[in-house]
Amino acid sequence: MLDKVGIAKRIAKEINDGMYINLGIGIPTLVANFIPTNLNVVLQSENGLLGIGPFPTEAEVAADLINAGKQTITMMPGSSLFNSAESFAMIRGGHVDLTILGAMEVSENGDIANWKVPGKMVKGMGGAMDLVASAKNIIVAMQHCSKDGASKLLKKCTLPITGINCVKKIVSDMAVLDILPTGGFKLIERAPGISVEQIKNATEGKLIVEGTIPEMVL
Repeated sequence: MLDKVGIAKRIAKEINDGMYINLGIGIPTLVANFIPTNLNVVLQSENGLLGIGPFPTEAEVAADLINAGKQTITMMPGSSLFNSAESFAMIRGGHVDLTILGAMEVSENGDIANWKVPGKMVKGMGGAMDLVASAKNIIVAMQHCSKDGASKLLKKCTLPITGINCVKKIVSDMAVLDILPTGGFKLIERAPGISVEQIKNATEGKLIVEGTIPEMVL
């Protein structure tokens, strides 16, 4: 089973040269540390940054330089700073090639719920709805099951929806899965030490297994 770093490493393999990418709060921010150095990509943040680098070392920390999740970050050469209105104009204008988000639930149709649990206080929606409505590709980084063992890959989301039919791929602590246009989670890879049977038992939604499923290589 993968830890948070393992999930981030596997997602980094989905990144292609020339992409403009938005990293959501949580596990997705770790992806910045594992982007291959031979790729020329630009990381964007809703609070007004273009050209985010890896997380800083202790000596590099600048308290005023943060991402949308209020984590301290570094900036790549040629980076730029601007207000959040311009940042959201980039997002809403369809200029983000890939968005990597966390999720509490994903349905077999690609619906995502990742912003609110009824009864619990949240500070606000943030940029989640804009990102899922505008990005060309959405990959979700998540735990396959909740702490009590319930599946988070569902037939239908039970929590308030962030976006409809928008998720293309999931990298969980157990597996890599594509969401098919016709619906269903297609199993692509399994995490080290995890069997196909374990993934079947942990997935409430429609799981499609074809042929031999390889183990992830990180």
